[in-house]
Formats: sequence, C-alpha cells, structure tokens
Amino acid sequence: MKTIGTLVIITLMNIMCYGQSIYKTRNGQAFFFSNTPMENIEAVNNEVNSMINPITGEIVFAVLVKGFRFEKALMEEHFNENYMQSDKIPKSTFQGKIINLAEIDFTKDGTYPVKVDGDLTIHGVKKHITPSGTLIIDKGKVTVKSTFPVKLADYNIERPALVAEKIAESVEVKIDCRYEAKI
Repeated sequence: MKTIGTLVIITLMNIMCYGQSIYKTRNGQAFFFSNTPMENIEAVNNEVNSMINPITGEIVFAVLVKGFRFEKALMEEHFNENYMQSDKIPKSTFQGKIINLAEIDFTKDGTYPVKVDGDLTIHGVKKHITPSGTLIIDKGKVTVKSTFPVKLADYNIERPALVAEKIAESVEVKIDCRYEAKI
C-alpha cells in the first residue's frame, strides 16, 4: 500500500511540474532593419505572441504584420499595402524546435546559446531556417534574443524598381521576448 501511495505522489508531482513548464508571452518584440545607402528603414512590433515548451523544445512565434510601427506613417502604409499585403496575409509565424535543448537548464539562472530549427512563414511563404540566439533565465523568467537575416525574394516580397535603391534585398530581423511560466 505504501508503494502505491508513493507512486501516486510522484506521479502527481510530475504532472504538476509538467503543467507549469510552458513559457508564454503576448508582448514580445520583433524589429526589422533595412540598410541601404539611400535610406534606412526600421520598424518594431511590441505584440509578438510566443510560447516555449522546455520539455519538448517546441518554440512558436506569431506576429500580426499590421503591428509593426515605423518612424514615418507613409512607410507603414506602403509596408502594409504594397509589400506585405497585410489585409490579405495578416500574420507571420515561426514554428520549430530548440535543437540543443539538452544544454539548457530551465531550473538554473544563466545565459545559454540556443539553436533552433523550424519553419518561418512570411507573406504566405514558408521557408525552413536554423537561427541561433540566446536564452536567458533569471529568477524563473525566460528571455529569448535572436538576430537573423531575411531575404525578401525568398518570401516573394517584391522591391519595385522605382524604390529598389531604398529597400535592402535582405533585412535584419531581431527578436526580444520575455516569457513567464504558465500552467
């Protein structure tokens, strides 16, 4: 009888631990930067939704395209209407896995290099990517930071000849998300 009771307690403890192990955010940040000799273009989105499952290594991001804010309203309008067609294709996503999960201890404060393997979908086009970044654990809170290039042509984002000198062929994307543990 003691053995059964002990097994039940251990099982319940495992269920409770697994139930608390999902990290989520609804206010992560995504930035992009286009650098050309003619003009720099940058935007930020402060409404990135993301989730990390530290047991499976699954990591997902969802970004509403219209959430990007620009210095100039006209840039924002052109971005949404002419390039991203955000009324027709409203969001971009990433779904993948942390491939070096065994090297990360979610119970211990520290800074961990992280490698991710998955699919990035922008402008309705899905491409396989393998970005790297940093995962920081501080007092039970998780932060993920990553910077990677996105080639516009890979996602069927056209640069009209009239403005091609003002828009880079490849933009730099930065992710900065702070997560909290959720049941």
